[in-house]
Amino acid sequence: MKKVLKICYFAALMTGGLFLLTSFLTSSSPVTPYQFPYKHAGLTERQAAEHLLDRFTYGATPAQIDQVIKMGLENWFSQQLNAEQPDDSLNKRLNSYDAINLSNTEVCREYPPGFVIRSMAIKDSVISKDSVDKAVDKKTFNAKLQAYMNKKGFKSDQDLYKQFIDQNILRAAYTNNQLQEVLTDFWFNHFNVSFFKGECAQFIPAYERDIIRPNSLGKFDQMLMASAKSPAMLYYLDNFTSVGPVVVTPPKIPVKAAVANGDISMMMSAGNAAITANKVKTLTQPGKNVNGLNENYAREVMELHTLGVDGGYTQQDVTQAARVLTGWTIYPISDQAYGSNMKGLVAKIGENNLAKKGYIHEGDFLFTPNRHDQGEKVVLGHIFPSSTDPTAGYQEGVSLLEMLAHHPSTAKFICKKLAVRFVSDNPPQSLIKKMAKSFTAHDGDIKQVLITMVNSREFWDKKALLTKTKSPFELAISAVRGLNADIKDPYQLFNWISKMGEKIYYYQAPTGFPDRGQYWINTGALLNRMDFSLALTSGQISGVKVDLNNCITHQQPADAENTIMSFSKLLLPEQNADQMAKELSPFLNAPGLAAKMNNTAQLIKQVPVPTMEKPMAGAPGDMMLMSAVIDNKPKPTAQEPARTIYAINNNRSNTMQALAAGIIIGSPEFQKR
Repeated sequence: MKKVLKICYFAALMTGGLFLLTSFLTSSSPVTPYQFPYKHAGLTERQAAEHLLDRFTYGATPAQIDQVIKMGLENWFSQQLNAEQPDDSLNKRLNSYDAINLSNTEVCREYPPGFVIRSMAIKDSVISKDSVDKAVDKKTFNAKLQAYMNKKGFKSDQDLYKQFIDQNILRAAYTNNQLQEVLTDFWFNHFNVSFFKGECAQFIPAYERDIIRPNSLGKFDQMLMASAKSPAMLYYLDNFTSVGPVVVTPPKIPVKAAVANGDISMMMSAGNAAITANKVKTLTQPGKNVNGLNENYAREVMELHTLGVDGGYTQQDVTQAARVLTGWTIYPISDQAYGSNMKGLVAKIGENNLAKKGYIHEGDFLFTPNRHDQGEKVVLGHIFPSSTDPTAGYQEGVSLLEMLAHHPSTAKFICKKLAVRFVSDNPPQSLIKKMAKSFTAHDGDIKQVLITMVNSREFWDKKALLTKTKSPFELAISAVRGLNADIKDPYQLFNWISKMGEKIYYYQAPTGFPDRGQYWINTGALLNRMDFSLALTSGQISGVKVDLNNCITHQQPADAENTIMSFSKLLLPEQNADQMAKELSPFLNAPGLAAKMNNTAQLIKQVPVPTMEKPMAGAPGDMMLMSAVIDNKPKPTAQEPARTIYAINNNRSNTMQALAAGIIIGSPEFQKR
């Protein structure tokens, strides 16, 4: 008997070992230590899968709910957290965009902004300074600038911005790593910079690519630190100009001597009277190119990036933080602009000697000790002692940002914003507390905060389902994903998204776009959304191909009710298709449908779409509108005539499909996620 038991024991042990080994070797899905509590909220597995896709993607593609269920909801979410899904199809679409992977230095060299080209052309006597704003013959003036650009091998910066906008739309529509892209949009909005300010516009592609997207699922403090050092943020909030008080500045020091000594402060004050150590100029208004203390970044890093407006800081803390961050500026990355004033200095000191003298050079960032306020500062009760050690200044800034990133107010502020984005416009305090606790316990690890959120009962509460209003961008991308559209010209979608109220990358305020439904919805917005929906489904958006016949099954007769049922199941998979069919069938059966749709197509085609706005640009601090930006693209001489989409015998079936799909996309049900 003992022998038999012993044999059975070893057999069981071997079987269990083989099972574990086989599972380890063959498992293609991440192992998740948690199980979503959606059943406690009364949701079915399909409803839960749709809720996941609504919240963590730009919309479900056909049959994606079934795919998520087959894989397992928890496994799908873990896969999205890892953001390592292959994107071969997307990358193939992006291959033609040659500018989106350029470094900031390469961008400055190949796509200099209009004001830089204008200055260079004046310097090279191609145009006169007086002709810039007073040129009578604009055509001749622009032709001279264009010829100059061609000779120098420059490309229009408008082409750079267009490529960047296009790639953003393609990523959102086609990436398999949807959560990473959704979070990239969230964090870009959180750390907002804008094309409207031309000084930072050149650096926005690299900012999103190298700062935001790689850190979107990482540690919050790392993303905060990276954004603080990026040229886009340094220019957008003017910290590159922020300088502490000059301790000793004898009057009338020759510039050459200042350069020889490697003293930036001496260079800035050469030829001027002595500035006392206690006299600090404050620059908080945009548009003034004045050396001194600039509080813009210090204010926004506390109010918008970390603590929140109610985070417990004072104006004195803002001023003190600005003093801590003096000397954080741009490494010279261009001969014509953007740090070029320091190029000679860096060359004189020598790249290898920068660190010895207290300079910190990391990529496009440069800390200059001679511009740093060496006096004592106190921020939120934390003392930064005075020091003459040139290497201490940079570490002060690092310590300040780390302190802000790990502050309890930051945990609450960031977690509330995440809950607003992924749960509801007014998330429960109980959920925010759980997330904030996770944020603190896991050192600001965004993945862990999201895991805490999605494992909470509050996330799965039926009251949270379909409560978030899609922004125009989310509406457009979810529509093309739901219809499996083929996007050949993304910029046409950008025009429509802008018309609906969300001109991506152009939001001027550092707050970023609001994330609440009331901001997006009004009578005019709803009409624009319906126009977009009908334009998309009826083939009126050039460069975006939708094959409605391939979107739905054809097992049932192509009457109004079955057509609506089919598109409802496709676009609103877990909602009442019967009710939708009942409400819309009479309308689709109305006489003269084809004529009405033709008229709608004509009207849609006549709706003007916004042109690409030129960024604000100028010398550092100058917010004047750029007056000479060359766009060598030919302008259309006449409006393209409206295309008739029902020319083949007024095909009623196609008309019915286009109208049914368009109305469903424009419906209140599809507007929610």
